[in-house]
Amino acid sequence: HIRNRTVHWGIVAWLSAGSVPGVLIGTLIFARVASGTSMESTIRTWIGVVLVIALALPALWAIGATAQDILGGTRHFGSNPVKEVEHYLGRSTLRLVIATLCITPLRQLTGWNWLAKHRRTLGLYAFAYLTLHWIAYAFLDVQLDLAELTKDLLKRPYIYLGMTALVLMIPLAITSTKAMIRRLGRNWGRLHRAVYVVAVLGVVHYGMAVKKDLTDPITWAVVLTVLFGWRLAKWSARRQSA
Repeated sequence: HIRNRTVHWGIVAWLSAGSVPGVLIGTLIFARVASGTSMESTIRTWIGVVLVIALALPALWAIGATAQDILGGTRHFGSNPVKEVEHYLGRSTLRLVIATLCITPLRQLTGWNWLAKHRRTLGLYAFAYLTLHWIAYAFLDVQLDLAELTKDLLKRPYIYLGMTALVLMIPLAITSTKAMIRRLGRNWGRLHRAVYVVAVLGVVHYGMAVKKDLTDPITWAVVLTVLFGWRLAKWSARRQSA
């Protein structure tokens, strides 16, 4: 694959990023369980650190690979590295937004309430990847050329959806601290429901951008529908028991 230049380096990056923390946490779990510590306690202790490292590595790789492609003439992202890194960062953002929405169902199914504190990590990384996605578009693609941006917006209206998602995520990122949670009270939960709007915008944006092969966007749309269904079922159950 390397000789034929058919390696999908984005997949390699995600697999590499996942394998290192996976080996570490596997070793730690084995050591802690062997010493009499429960597996759940071990996971709770180390998952935060592993999550931060695992989610940072693909972004760092993407930045480095893009710089090499543009400045050094390598082909980590193929013959059009700017477009490819845009798509890579966009897909990564959508994965992280969906992963954030999965936390509550997983917590309710497993009883692992400690998962809730990692939702903030996933959400902040989703915002970071979306910001990098926008930077790649604005600085590398249209190169801050207002005329080119206007032309692109007319040609690709789905860009408006991506920009709207970015704007919606800014207050979510700003209010993600414990101090803001206490300050906003119940309004914090109402504000952060906007993440569902962000997810819908992301899926539609992705589908409109892909155009031909809609397999991935449809898959994420199905996952999002299931998550919406779960939330609706829980809300209905609470209404009936009230």
